[in-house]
Amino acid sequence: MPDAPAGSAGPRRRAVLAAALAPFAAAGCAGKGTGVRPAQGPAAAPRDTLVMVIRHAEKPYAGDVGEDADGNESPGYLAARGWRRAEALPRLFASARGSVLPRPAAVFAAGGAAAPARCRQTVGAVAAALRTPVRTDFAVGAEPALARAVLAAPMPVLVCWEHAGVPRLVRALGAHRVLGVPAAWPDRYDLVWMFTRRRGTWSFREVAQHLLPGDA
Repeated sequence: MPDAPAGSAGPRRRAVLAAALAPFAAAGCAGKGTGVRPAQGPAAAPRDTLVMVIRHAEKPYAGDVGEDADGNESPGYLAARGWRRAEALPRLFASARGSVLPRPAAVFAAGGAAAPARCRQTVGAVAAALRTPVRTDFAVGAEPALARAVLAAPMPVLVCWEHAGVPRLVRALGAHRVLGVPAAWPDRYDLVWMFTRRRGTWSFREVAQHLLPGDA
């Protein structure tokens, strides 16, 4: 094959390179000043989720007062039966010999300066057995922010909340339309509400604790 004439290889190579790059240059120009953006892939499906919700343990009856772990009296503390429930909860969630329910990777409880300590007291023994802190970042009434933190946390998650705020939390999670979810928390302390999301779809199950005599 005869050699190319001197000086012709450079221009020919530049012409070939310009032709090869033309489609990319056109695509880049189309995205500038025209409102056209590169096509986006399908949105990622929500990750699988398990959120377990409990009400704080028993509070004092009207006219009575609760106690903290040191015996100090206050109406914002658990009743004696509530402390027994709190001490028994690790059998459900954090037993070394096999928990009844999944072991939580994160624990949340109602916080805030105005909130009673009952939610924090209820999950104190569970958190200690799991060697995980109790997150008290959110007060009752801040359920949308709580739901965002819960869904971003390591799974499974355990939430101990005031019963009046539980329906707001369920709605903020996006699970309020699931078949079987009650409109309000019943007048009971011995339940676990389990919300499971798989492939973007929520399901609900109510589990009785069966921890203390008299539990249904």
